[in-house]
Amino acid sequence: MGELTTFFELSFHGRRLSLEHPRVMGILNVTPDSFHDGSRVSSMQEVIDRAGTMLEQGADILDIGGQSTRPGATRISAVEELERVLPGITAVRKNFPQSTISIDTFYAEVAAESCRNGADIINDISGGTIDSGMFATAGALGLPYILTHIQGEPQTMQLQPAYEDATGEIVNYFTHNIQRLQANGVEQIVLDPGFGFGKLAAHNLQILRNLHVFSTLGYPVLAGLSRKKTLQTIIHSDAAHALNITTSANTIALLHGASILRVHDVKEAVETVALFRAMAEA
Repeated sequence: MGELTTFFELSFHGRRLSLEHPRVMGILNVTPDSFHDGSRVSSMQEVIDRAGTMLEQGADILDIGGQSTRPGATRISAVEELERVLPGITAVRKNFPQSTISIDTFYAEVAAESCRNGADIINDISGGTIDSGMFATAGALGLPYILTHIQGEPQTMQLQPAYEDATGEIVNYFTHNIQRLQANGVEQIVLDPGFGFGKLAAHNLQILRNLHVFSTLGYPVLAGLSRKKTLQTIIHSDAAHALNITTSANTIALLHGASILRVHDVKEAVETVALFRAMAEA
């Protein structure tokens, strides 16, 4: 465990983002029902203000989403999702032209329109399982794609998730879908094991312990643990009080090879990365 020895880099729209050291992705939800109310924004001025704060705190990527993917969330249409995210993406791009934006969506149409209007990265929590056109769209756009493991879909994923070997099954899932993405022309892939997406607490903890296994596939790994139910359960509390344990979980993820931390709380994650880097350099 320690500083990644493999050099990763993402490129998009004539710019590059080195993953030679871990990066922080700040969550910006243009939704009324995301599981952590601290990540929600309801007006364009609030989007701009929140984005500016995250960038000032050191966020490397802003992840803009218009649909809650918490367990049991009601799915909205691609049209409604676009109505939510496009104004936010264009506002962030206009006010912070050098920022890196990812679009959090499982709809190919939303990914395409968002990337044509300023998004740089596609973050698909469904791994292409909800919209069969997503892989081809990602290939045509030529932008980085975050491949997430999920068992089921948000409406049903936490009803009865079951694995014989969560880590091994996710490795097989990644291997299969990396080949499919490559066949569709997708060259830049980030792997997200999908903490909380069709997994019980025991599965999530096993995946965290074995996170380093996924980077042996030759791609950067994203860890999205921020304030999630498994962490809440451990401390017998709720999302609002799960910042400290999130920082602890993020530290473990970094020690096991995470290249990107997806978080609600940018300042704390940036400080965690700073400590990790200082320790590695020492």
